[in-house]
Amino acid sequence: MTLPTQAQIIVIGGGIIGCSTAYHLARDHKADVLLLEQGKITSGSTWHAAGLVGQLRSSASITKVLKYSVDLYKGLAAETGLDTGWKMTGCLRLATTADRWTEYKRLATTARSFGMDMELISADEVKHMWPLMDTSDLIGASWLPTDGQASPSDITQSLAKGARMHGAKIVEGVTVTGFRMDGRRITHVETDQGIIACDKVVNCGGMWARQLGAMAGVTVPLHPVKHQYIITEKIDGLSPDAPTLRDPDRRTYFKEEVGGLVMGGYEPNPQGWVTGDIPPNWEFRLFDDDFDHFSQHLEQAIARVPALEKTGVKQMINGAESFTPDGNFILGPAPECENMYVGAGFNAFGIASGGGAGWVLAEWVMRGEAPLDLWAVDIRRFSGLHRDRDWVATRTLEAYGKHYTVAFPHEEYDSGRPRITSPLYARLQAKGAVFGSKLGWERPNWFAPAGMEPRDHYSMGRQNWFGPVGEEHAHVRAHAGVFDQSSFAKYELSGPGAADALEAICANRVAREVGRLTYTQLLNSRGGIEADLTVARLAEDRFYIVTGTGFRTHDYGWIADHLPKSGVTFEDVTEGWGTLSLMGPRARDILGRVAAEDVSNAALPFGSARILTIAGIKVRALRVTYVGELGWELHCPITDLGTVYDALTAADPALRPVGYRALETLRLEKAYRAWSSDITPNDTPFEAGLGWAVKLKSQTPFLGRAALEAAAGKPLTKSLMTFTVDDPAAVLVGRETILRDGQAVGYLTSGGYGYTLGKSIGLGYVRHEAGVTEPWLSAGRYALVIAGQETPANLHLKPLFDPDALRIKI
Repeated sequence: MTLPTQAQIIVIGGGIIGCSTAYHLARDHKADVLLLEQGKITSGSTWHAAGLVGQLRSSASITKVLKYSVDLYKGLAAETGLDTGWKMTGCLRLATTADRWTEYKRLATTARSFGMDMELISADEVKHMWPLMDTSDLIGASWLPTDGQASPSDITQSLAKGARMHGAKIVEGVTVTGFRMDGRRITHVETDQGIIACDKVVNCGGMWARQLGAMAGVTVPLHPVKHQYIITEKIDGLSPDAPTLRDPDRRTYFKEEVGGLVMGGYEPNPQGWVTGDIPPNWEFRLFDDDFDHFSQHLEQAIARVPALEKTGVKQMINGAESFTPDGNFILGPAPECENMYVGAGFNAFGIASGGGAGWVLAEWVMRGEAPLDLWAVDIRRFSGLHRDRDWVATRTLEAYGKHYTVAFPHEEYDSGRPRITSPLYARLQAKGAVFGSKLGWERPNWFAPAGMEPRDHYSMGRQNWFGPVGEEHAHVRAHAGVFDQSSFAKYELSGPGAADALEAICANRVAREVGRLTYTQLLNSRGGIEADLTVARLAEDRFYIVTGTGFRTHDYGWIADHLPKSGVTFEDVTEGWGTLSLMGPRARDILGRVAAEDVSNAALPFGSARILTIAGIKVRALRVTYVGELGWELHCPITDLGTVYDALTAADPALRPVGYRALETLRLEKAYRAWSSDITPNDTPFEAGLGWAVKLKSQTPFLGRAALEAAAGKPLTKSLMTFTVDDPAAVLVGRETILRDGQAVGYLTSGGYGYTLGKSIGLGYVRHEAGVTEPWLSAGRYALVIAGQETPANLHLKPLFDPDALRIKI
């Protein structure tokens, strides 16, 4: 096919993701689509993928994406005439340890919360389904009957044909060599066969996606890792309908293929490939067989399926797969470029994800926003840290090594640390701080008391920090604590158009008088919550915006994308400002001892932003709380953070540093919402109980207003509620199913423990198509399914802890 001179949308990469994206752009949106492939369709990593198709992930939205893939693969052959090799064999996941079995109990609960039927079965039932397996060490297995397997090349060719049938053009043998840019926008794609004008580019380049992105100044943080599997000769007694098999405690997987087995695994000592560009002409290429490295999998596989010991190996596949630093794939708009979208880094889940990823990516490209909550895979979860290829490579290899390990709650990565530290790092470490990491920042999670090892010991039950965190929690409730939250993302918006620009994107009224602080959400066109943050008006034409550490790139990009082209200056100032949060009933007393100014309630009411002088340092004091106590965020130049911290601790020897785990338990008692779990792009402020923060009574237009006006006054079909469990052994981690009168009505979005109450607490949406009203809520009996166990629960219509009712003038 002759290369056209222009196209509306150019998709780069002819693997399963690129072909699926082109198919959905053409089928669903009738877009003018051109797909460019440097080799042949499937010639990157798609052709050598193992082809296992699983659906369950920890995110409801990502699970929906994977379920969509299965539904698409079932019917695609009927549309295109090309078979996909889809077989719904079901999938067994084996458990040989108590922790793994608990993980599966929680996974089964999650599956049911997401509308999937996962069963837990005995070792005898596993033996019946897979007679060739040695089950002597099994506790049991999880069984998801709708999982299966497919032929990666056949699916991709079927999607490519479908894309052509709907009008897309696909040209093979074309190498992209660069982009012509107008500022942050691509105007033309340069190739070895000509230049093509375009409106948008979708980078589905697989392991080449990183270097393609770099041509436009875009960071795509992935790393190619060598992944091996073998294809065996025929095995007597192996059913062609044998379920796919994952044996994570032995780090291996199996699927039937032409009477034999495909067997591979995820080793703890993976072999990375290049940190630079992929060598030229690597299409349809493999590495040499490496049986020395693979022997660890072969040994474990033979122990599980003894027949393998006497079975020949037809072929070893040793190819590169794209993996990411957190094990989740990458979708969405590149923050550095106005019109490049990315679909890459699929961590060996490309076949399982391909159909659904192409669907949501096409929607994102055409509508400018994601069709559902895709935060877990959003490219904007990364930051400038991820431009460091060596760091990305190291962290990615750790993530690969964890592919089949037990996923313990609150588990942290170890590699590449410490990377970014606040000036208080050494002081807090000396106090026994046990640090976690968020976007490279070291943050104290909890403080080990004297005589206790300052280290996490992971488990499925109460972890070793449970007691110390309870002491920190109680200290904040009774006295005061200081949190180092310097990792907060911080921006400044200034200029004559700043106030109007913010009013147009903020759901709450933020252009208040100078010195006011406002909590607000930023909404999408559906009225869903894309971000929540605080905005302080420092001057008539200057605003200070603070949001969560992990949302730095996402929130900056969302704001920047919706600002006018002139009249404003928007700047990320995160590294310039340190933040200490002083929280607790004694906070004012302590602040009053160190501040030169009046800090009374009259001078510093809730929602105020003032400049205070502490130890000679000018500090932005924001009167706000996330723990349900009197408190301030104290923002100062980060070089002065130690001086301010020392002044506070000297003023009150009882003031103690507190970590993020206590922060979480404190906010749960107050039912404060956390973005990405309790509030997401799928949820409106009304559903989240945040309607009070929406300016519908004003006449000011803002993004999402039309959707909220359409919903106003109508019965809510879902509403965020608080639950407690009296059972002292109950451990809530989120995604537990909510039962009302024995019927599933939702699942928890957050779970933890409330030390003030002495009970486990969960937040979650209760759903009822006829309307979630107070009488209906109050009339029900509630239970939570916790790791498969139905446990009585109490529903609460109001926050569990309210210091306003206990203390006055806070």
